[in-house]
Amino acid sequence: MKKQFSVAVVGATGLVGQTMLKVLHERNFPVSDVILYAFNSGEAHTPFGTKEVYELSGANIYRRPCDFALFAVSNEVSIKYAQIFSTMGAIVIDNSSAWRMDDNVPLVIPEVNPSSAFMHSGIIANPNCTTAQILTAMAPIHREFGIVRMIVSTYQSVSGAGAAALADLQSGECNVFDLPIKNNLLPKIDTYHSDGYTGEELKIVNETHKILSSRIKVNATSVRVPITNCHGATVNFKLTRTANLSEISECLMQAPSVKLLDIPTPLDAVGQDNVLVGRLRRDESEENSFCLWTVADNLRKGAATNAVQIAELLI
Repeated sequence: MKKQFSVAVVGATGLVGQTMLKVLHERNFPVSDVILYAFNSGEAHTPFGTKEVYELSGANIYRRPCDFALFAVSNEVSIKYAQIFSTMGAIVIDNSSAWRMDDNVPLVIPEVNPSSAFMHSGIIANPNCTTAQILTAMAPIHREFGIVRMIVSTYQSVSGAGAAALADLQSGECNVFDLPIKNNLLPKIDTYHSDGYTGEELKIVNETHKILSSRIKVNATSVRVPITNCHGATVNFKLTRTANLSEISECLMQAPSVKLLDIPTPLDAVGQDNVLVGRLRRDESEENSFCLWTVADNLRKGAATNAVQIAELLI
């Protein structure tokens, strides 16, 4: 009989937590039991049936050991509770940014650096949603041709900021964002740093270096756009050696979890686990340089699916 595993979903009532449950079910993860945690107890309807939701507390965690804990919570909550699950023997796969740049915590995209997942000490970090999307497409190109630098512009949907942000999109109010997102564009995601870049932009830079074990030059600009789901990103990249469009296209067509289309849009990506790539073209202004466009479901490949894929690697 195939071995089964108990899985805790921490933040189970949020957008990412709900998507984690859906992905676990869709991918037939060998679940013996699903344990749901949130800040308020109650019941939740899930693909595994109606389940009790336990209040997140140390006492409840100790009473219910599990094999995996999938975290879809804030940095502060992850820092407080991840090590408690780990101490209890669970492998924590965390979607926050709390552990990503910790030298002792692997930062993993299964299609890109799967072996890193096995170097964990109880906690594994999911990358930022846009980093996961961009590197799923760009890592195969980097391995084949070498990338010198990338200039990235992201167009990020409102669901990336949570359910309350979706209410702002509908109402035009500013409960989550500093400015209205309805019928607007916000060229600021996360807080400003002293150099003028935002936290979201620096995540793309730093996480790229860690995941690829490379000091590729990366510059990023991140913009929130008024759509509900799926992030877009343009990447302008320069290669270390000469290549043509056919070679790069072939590389992308062979890449796992990448689907090459003519003009992929967010509507094409909703509910998909692939990263959709299109608009591949040469940058005529710079030698050995090219441009492409990517789009992906930020709740799935950008978060929930990547976490479940990591667990799949480990079993």
